[in-house]
Amino acid sequence: MLHLMTEPYRGSNMKRIMSIKNLGVNDIPIAGGKAANLGELTSAGFDVPPGFVLTTESYDYYLKQNDLSKVISKALATVDVSSDASLQEVSGTIRKAFEEGDMPKDLEATVLDEYKKLGKGHYPLVAVRSSATAEDLPTASFAGQQDTYLNVSEPKSLLISIKKCWASLFTPRAIAYRVSKDFDHEKVKLAVVVQRMINSDISGIMFTIDPNSELPHIIIEAGYGLGEALVGGKVTPDTYVVDKFHRKLLNRRISNQTWKLVRGGSGECMRVDIPTDLAKKQKLDDEQILDLAEVGNQIEMHYGRPMDIEWAMEGGEMFIVQARPVTTLSNGKGNGKEAKEEALEASRTVLIKGLGASPGKACGQVRIYAEGMSLDVVKQGDVLVTQMTTPDMVPAMTRAVAIVTDEGGMTCHAAIVARELGIPCIVGATNATEVLKTGMDVSVHGQMGVVYEGLEKQEEKPSMVAAVATAVATPVTATKIMVNVGVPHKAEEYAQLPVQGVGLMRIEFLFTSYIQEHPCSLIEQGREEELVDKLAQGISMVAKAFYPRPIILRTSDFKTNEYRDMKGGAKYEPKEQNPMIGWRGCSRYVSDSYRDAFIAELKAVKKARDEMGLKNVWVMLPFVRTVEEVQRIERMMNDVGLYRGNDFKLYLMAEVPVIIFMAEEFAEVCDGFSIGSNDLTQLTMGADRDSDILGRMGYFDERYPAIKRAIAHLIKHAHEKGVPVGICGQAPSVYPEFCEFLVRSGIDSISLNADTVVSTIRHVAAAEQRMILESIRKK
Repeated sequence: MLHLMTEPYRGSNMKRIMSIKNLGVNDIPIAGGKAANLGELTSAGFDVPPGFVLTTESYDYYLKQNDLSKVISKALATVDVSSDASLQEVSGTIRKAFEEGDMPKDLEATVLDEYKKLGKGHYPLVAVRSSATAEDLPTASFAGQQDTYLNVSEPKSLLISIKKCWASLFTPRAIAYRVSKDFDHEKVKLAVVVQRMINSDISGIMFTIDPNSELPHIIIEAGYGLGEALVGGKVTPDTYVVDKFHRKLLNRRISNQTWKLVRGGSGECMRVDIPTDLAKKQKLDDEQILDLAEVGNQIEMHYGRPMDIEWAMEGGEMFIVQARPVTTLSNGKGNGKEAKEEALEASRTVLIKGLGASPGKACGQVRIYAEGMSLDVVKQGDVLVTQMTTPDMVPAMTRAVAIVTDEGGMTCHAAIVARELGIPCIVGATNATEVLKTGMDVSVHGQMGVVYEGLEKQEEKPSMVAAVATAVATPVTATKIMVNVGVPHKAEEYAQLPVQGVGLMRIEFLFTSYIQEHPCSLIEQGREEELVDKLAQGISMVAKAFYPRPIILRTSDFKTNEYRDMKGGAKYEPKEQNPMIGWRGCSRYVSDSYRDAFIAELKAVKKARDEMGLKNVWVMLPFVRTVEEVQRIERMMNDVGLYRGNDFKLYLMAEVPVIIFMAEEFAEVCDGFSIGSNDLTQLTMGADRDSDILGRMGYFDERYPAIKRAIAHLIKHAHEKGVPVGICGQAPSVYPEFCEFLVRSGIDSISLNADTVVSTIRHVAAAEQRMILESIRKK
């Protein structure tokens, strides 16, 4: 959302009184945090009660006319913040001087003129609120430190309330708070907001992030009457929890509110009992809750940070009466934590350095794993160290707190699985299996690619959802954003992300975790039904979590060496010199020796869709080489009862360059393409994706012009046939410029590893916004 800020503060030339609608967040120095934020919200199109602000110029003018600076300095020089009596005495002296001062006549006339304009010719009921210049900042909340006066109804009361607001800058707790936060008293000034009074039927507070768990939930509190009773903690409100990404009410706690604050006949707030039949009722209906949550989402997106919002409802109309950044979240900046960690790491012994492939920190005992060993040697909490991981090692990898390998690059198996699991991983460390010994205590820093000697004190590890929860609400994008899923037990967690579905579910993880035996061996033993049931179970775990959003299941894409390593695999697999471009993907499915195993996968899909009712399961074929093999595979699908249609799509992985060159022909036999940028780069550049040497030399790079040209070519010709194109490689999340290239080329969807979803959405939204602005300028 674009917003042109008001002119910045320029000193004494600034008006002493300004309309709220003419303020923005840049005006905190003269309007204070509350007023500046109200102006920002008004300019952004949110419903804010109208009003005006006495700026800090008015505050300075009042101080000068009454010579109050000397009174303040003299009193504060004697204060002892550890003594309540001292605070009370100093506060009383200063506040009395403020309240007994004379309002300058020219300022008084201007205030009363604006007051009458607000009522369109008469003096309306208004709320008079304090707005400090250090209030509602991202790193410090002065909420509640200064006073508010409600139901002010005539000129004399307004002028008295303004002076009391200025005086409230020096309440005992305000003085003590500024000392605790190391704010200079003289630099904190007070503006005063005068707003039309909202006689609220229902009011409350909304946090756009759960301030306790930091989960991506919107927390709404609602109570009858004026909000001061709720804000002051005098009544227990209803509490509603909303999933900020999926417009879903997750939880509600209904309170028994027996009384409320309302406007009395004399203008004072009065306490009124609530009828018994209303006291226990839900204060907002479900649709109102979701609509309010959406407003909160929009406010968070506008500010780019989690927000604490006060709202009020009058006659069915919702108003925002205050918004400030949430200041209680964890923050490593400014507290010396990062500096301390860096100093600690600099003093520790570095055992191994490699390529940081998955972020995070973890510590534990080293467990060296070599080929031929039992996976059971890897225990829960171990640091798995091996030459290179293979798909059959996934069960052990799920028990590890970190993974370190001698070989591999950013797209190797270890890196991909570690990112799926949300654990740190270092690859390409060359001699990790030689330097590190089983039983050693080590700490792994995934982002830096370093293994340290000894155990570092660990904080509780957050889940993936908690890791993204501190991110702000995500913008809506025309490009669909999806997530990659490998490990089924992560599905429920990943389903909380702001995605439109699963762009890549790898069935290989089901074989290595659930099956753990070569499929042909199971079939020969008469255990085909067991194979189908276990695959269907794993598929359904993911499909249920995301339902009704689609999940695109990629059928098996093991290489022959990986199949041989499975239990019973040696009997069915040849030895190939280069399995990466050997008997894999579709070529296996149409082979007589593997056909039955592939049919079992299709039966599992059929079972999940028909018997379990999960019609959101689609299929994607890997390593496609010819149109003819796709046609043969579709006939196999038909044989088991799977037919392409509105609720069942057949996608093709676009990773072998033949699909690029024959895009129009392949578009005739599928419902969509998904670019596998890793294999496409490997096969186009002739660079082994697992080679850390070539990776370090820069040969394996999706940004190379030939790769981008191939992708743009596929998108263009697929779209001419009405076929969508997505991508499920990691390049968009690693390289923002590559992400923008995809958006400009017209990519329909981007599927990402869970830990990169929120950041990449921002890159996509920014690219789309730039395209919109460029098109406007050309007109």
